[in-house]
Amino acid sequence: MPRSLADGHEKIAVLTTKPDDPANPTIEELTAGIDAACAILASGWTFSPNDSESFSEPAVCEELGAEAFGRSNGQFSATVFRYFASATPGQADATADTLFAALKAKGTTVWVYARETAKKSTEPWAEDDEIRYGAEVLTDRPQKADAGGFIKRVIPGKVQRDWTDIAVAAA
Repeated sequence: MPRSLADGHEKIAVLTTKPDDPANPTIEELTAGIDAACAILASGWTFSPNDSESFSEPAVCEELGAEAFGRSNGQFSATVFRYFASATPGQADATADTLFAALKAKGTTVWVYARETAKKSTEPWAEDDEIRYGAEVLTDRPQKADAGGFIKRVIPGKVQRDWTDIAVAAA
């Protein structure tokens, strides 16, 4: 069985409206969200479960202080490209700058879903598509990205709830 290249194969939906069932988003809900993969710098994209908290509570009779996993954790950070209107270069392009507009206010809650399969990131969502990770994310203030290249901002976020290895639900 052939391996699949990762480049150009991650589809990202950012929803500003909570899905009816966040653990089972539908095609309609994902499609209504912001198609974000082309608006995020690849090297500035962190969206994944990360190490769970751990604890060690051995009984008095146990000789080894082995640790166990406790609460799960997730991580989110997106370096978002900015888009400005060519007719009025000092103003954001209302159509193209939608991802930044959706994430720029501190304390905004969004629902983010990422599909990473052999499908290209430009292919539409389909029923039963594997979603590698979905999360409810609370945003922080945008930060200036490294100088040079395109204008962009780093949007840090805190994962509030998450879902791993889920699938796109039927309507």
